[in-house]
Amino acid sequence: MNKIAGAVYLLALLITYAEPLAARETVSSPDGRLKLSLWSERGTPHYRVEFRGREVVGDSPLGLVFRDAPALDTGMGLVSAERRSRDVEWEQPWGERRLVRDHHNELLVSFAAAGDDSRAFDLRVRMFDDGLGFRYELPLEETESRAITRELTGFQLDTRGLAWWIPAAEWNRYEYTYQNTPVAAVGRAHTPFTVRLADGTHLAIHEAALVDYSGFYLQQGRWGMLHTHLAPGPDGIAVHRQGSFHTPWRTIQVADKATGLVVSDLILNLNEPNKLGDVSWVEPGKYIGIWWGMHIGQLTWGSGPRHGATTKRTLAYMDFAAEHGFDGVLVEGWNTGWDGNWLANGAVFSFTEAYADFDLEAVAKHGARRGVKLVGHHETSGHLGNYEAQMEDAFALYGRLGVAQVKTGYVADAGELLRFDEKGVVRREWHYGQYAVNHFVRVLETAAKHRIAVNTHEPVKDTGLRRTYPNWLTREGARGQEYNAWATPPNAVDHMATLVFTRMLAGPMDFTPGIVDLMPHGPKAESRVATTLARQLAAYVVLYSPVHMAADLPANYEARPRAFEFIKQVPTDWEQSLALAGQVGDFAVLARQERGSRRWYLGAVSDDVSRRLDVPLDFLERGREYRLQWWGDAEDAHWRDKPYAMIVSERVVRQGDALQLFMAPGGGYAAVLTPITTTP
Repeated sequence: MNKIAGAVYLLALLITYAEPLAARETVSSPDGRLKLSLWSERGTPHYRVEFRGREVVGDSPLGLVFRDAPALDTGMGLVSAERRSRDVEWEQPWGERRLVRDHHNELLVSFAAAGDDSRAFDLRVRMFDDGLGFRYELPLEETESRAITRELTGFQLDTRGLAWWIPAAEWNRYEYTYQNTPVAAVGRAHTPFTVRLADGTHLAIHEAALVDYSGFYLQQGRWGMLHTHLAPGPDGIAVHRQGSFHTPWRTIQVADKATGLVVSDLILNLNEPNKLGDVSWVEPGKYIGIWWGMHIGQLTWGSGPRHGATTKRTLAYMDFAAEHGFDGVLVEGWNTGWDGNWLANGAVFSFTEAYADFDLEAVAKHGARRGVKLVGHHETSGHLGNYEAQMEDAFALYGRLGVAQVKTGYVADAGELLRFDEKGVVRREWHYGQYAVNHFVRVLETAAKHRIAVNTHEPVKDTGLRRTYPNWLTREGARGQEYNAWATPPNAVDHMATLVFTRMLAGPMDFTPGIVDLMPHGPKAESRVATTLARQLAAYVVLYSPVHMAADLPANYEARPRAFEFIKQVPTDWEQSLALAGQVGDFAVLARQERGSRRWYLGAVSDDVSRRLDVPLDFLERGREYRLQWWGDAEDAHWRDKPYAMIVSERVVRQGDALQLFMAPGGGYAAVLTPITTTP
């Protein structure tokens, strides 16, 4: 990547050697607490995971099944093993922390069927202190192909463990509220899939480096065995590959407590380094947008008297952004195709033709004069064929106008993405099927040619590819703020405190926080923002994204300047990030140090229970005083009937002090800690 060459390599140790074949091979994490065992049981490859000497993933199968080749599931035995270790540090161009340590032990094991060279695969395992990843590697000839119908990877969990999960293979993609059930009650579940075992150990099952393969969800089997289920293509085949290939990494994060999952770099470390070269043009920041007005029904995406994306309104938004220090203005609905049922008319969207009341050139020029960039928008309604036919021209237009970021959208029911095959026939795809997975990468590569970064909504789940393609800034992939505008019910009160330990383990999320008019339809409406005002501020710290939106209307920010003060100053790029306290679905407290600064920001969110927490400030620099500015719930605040009751105050603190932090039901806490002196 562009900064890899300048990263500080603290220690690099590469050791590779062959060893005598054993009936069972094991590999441990560098700290020795995590161990994985591999063996063949009655010809079927198996693995098991232990943490601190206790089983956390029981005996689980491995294997692949093909349409036109023998399956790799029976008659297999261990034939060789190689080991190596690695300990390096690399630098992110942007992120929740600048420096990332990649410290792992690796085991490469070969399984093969006796007397049948065609039935063989390698399994590469990497063990980190915060979890592990393994992937299948198939050494094939260039002319050989494989059509994968099933992957047999299983995860045997204790059925008494508590799981937080959202349903998979349903129409609304990943946009569901989280269920909290025993493992035994899980049906089909997307990943990240988070579990707390009886002894308090926390696990999260996911995948890393999803490239040219289908994403998987977990399918409940017998006695707590969760099976991987790959998204099928329109021909019923999950994955088509030619020549040698490897699968994505199957990952298991493991931690003593919930906060240990949050600070893990496992997913990033299992992705390849930057492929784009110089990415100095990818810039984190904050934006506002012509967006919330449509969701609350004041404006429309389509043309007409309430059309949101007009030249006049956009210029006013740009002036507001310039006045208050925002980097850009998102404009949705500027291009033709939104009239009528836009959810179903993806074939008629134009990505270069503007409505008559929107002057794209004038808007871009005005933004350049004010130092505010237009944030582009491409809503496809899931019609990949129409978008791919226009994609090059659309990004070229934005590139010429100085657009640096594009928000893309794929609003279509799961399994209803449309594309054209080689004969021009329309085919239907899953958002996490192999074709769509490759489509999202093509979008990144096309955007990068024009020095444009991408924020994907209705995406495939995040698997850490922002390391390989740093212009993939953020994405949605969960139930975001928009549901608070029109859904009945809106997001659950515990939604944010759950996202921290589930969806956010995959990577950044464009949740679109910062709503300060919490009852846009009045106090009696069911559709509302079920948080206090302080929690909307805390979301900027708690829910990581390198680009955050100040999602409310400018007039609402002008009406609540005390809350707006925090939104304006909170950054989006961090030197380091810490998870100070939390429990899945209950509460979370995070602290982040601004990149290139000694200033810290702290955010905390709660569920529907009021909480008092003592938060030690041990992370502050010793011998230095800090000015603590904080925005917190008043004692009588409550998300339902007193959501605006907020205290804004400040005092001086230092390392060794502790914050006495109060959060009301549905509440939160946001703070800035700015160094002011150095004391003897």
